[in-house]
Amino acid sequence: MNIKKLIKQCKKQEISAQKSLYDLYSDKLFSLSLKYSKNYAEAQDNLQDAFIKIFQKIEQYQHKGSFEGWMKRIVINTTLQKYRQQKVFELINEEALQAKEIYVEEDEISLAYLLECIQSLPNRYRLVFNLYVLDGFSHREIASKLNISEGTSKSNLSRARDILKRKIEASQEYKIKRQAE
Repeated sequence: MNIKKLIKQCKKQEISAQKSLYDLYSDKLFSLSLKYSKNYAEAQDNLQDAFIKIFQKIEQYQHKGSFEGWMKRIVINTTLQKYRQQKVFELINEEALQAKEIYVEEDEISLAYLLECIQSLPNRYRLVFNLYVLDGFSHREIASKLNISEGTSKSNLSRARDILKRKIEASQEYKIKRQAE
């Protein structure tokens, strides 16, 4: 079905069109929701809330730019709004931060394990890590989206990287120990 026609029908609140739109985009948007959520169930809830907003705000879409991109922004913003209300971010002295890079060979760690590690991060760290590393937002943009300072964004990214580095190193040490046995 033509996406413009589908959007037009959704603007008229046609249930069958809304179901078709959901079916067309739910898998892709779920993977985005999962990236920002701490677990599968929370990602499902966030996606559901995002689709409600998509259908409520579809009149605002003016066919300028990518419709998928417009929906992705709603998914991200819906998830972030929940965390903003929880005040999950902490302030840290910016001078204490140092950039820490994590280097892992592709065949040393599975994508599923990496996603599990990212999802296990505390909310404040996971959100900043995903926005900065995976989606390419600047610290200024992250600060604006999350109502935090740039320094807080930087510190939360630093702490997320530290936690991930420790988890990955521990996993690698465990593999080496198991291979030696």
